[in-house]
Amino acid sequence: MKKLFSILLLLSSSLLFSQQEVQITDYGKDMLAFVPDGWKIITSTAGDLNKDKADDIAIVIEDTNKENFIENEFLGAPILNINPRYLLILFKEEKGYRLAGLNRDFIPSQNDAESSCLEDPFMESGGMEIKNGVLSVSFHYWLSCGSYGVTNECFKLRWQDGKFVLIGYDHSEFSRSSGEESLTSINFLTKKKSETNGGNMFADGENNPKTVWKKIKIDKFITLQDLDKSGQIDFFNL
Repeated sequence: MKKLFSILLLLSSSLLFSQQEVQITDYGKDMLAFVPDGWKIITSTAGDLNKDKADDIAIVIEDTNKENFIENEFLGAPILNINPRYLLILFKEEKGYRLAGLNRDFIPSQNDAESSCLEDPFMESGGMEIKNGVLSVSFHYWLSCGSYGVTNECFKLRWQDGKFVLIGYDHSEFSRSSGEESLTSINFLTKKKSETNGGNMFADGENNPKTVWKKIKIDKFITLQDLDKSGQIDFFNL
């Protein structure tokens, strides 16, 4: 299942990198000021991220270019929306907001031309939340055809030393046919990783999860700018 998951990431990445980048303003009176012409906000969340007791905002914007709505000749939706999405993080200031974080390659598009049965990984059952000074961004990979595998990911980001760094990563997957389940959780602050295998969601007699803790080898924090859907960061072999 991890092999299939990596293939999906590579396919999504190839589509995102092919899109032309648009410029985002550095300052604005509200979050709408950061949305370029022809784009829209698809979700937002608010909370204090830099410990100044003011609500900051994280938004995901999406292009609405009609050329990126393409016909699908295979299984899945008849029309695929492959418009790019950007993640913006805005810090509240006295006269409005300042752009504190931007990633053009992290949030997958609604659909994938190379994997037409893939449901929207971000908006279907994923999303984002700000809680206790941490921005959590979640993805849910589920295909209506071609695979029984289901994968969930959660990235936890914190403002530290003038940038957003990854302090936690959670990955779980299970098979809709066998019920087999596995989980991986990484704490980049303690440099420890837990791996749980042997679980089964369907059969109690086969549900024997065992967790192994390991130390990870990492010299510096992964930042928001390092995250994309290419699968270049191998979280399983850190």
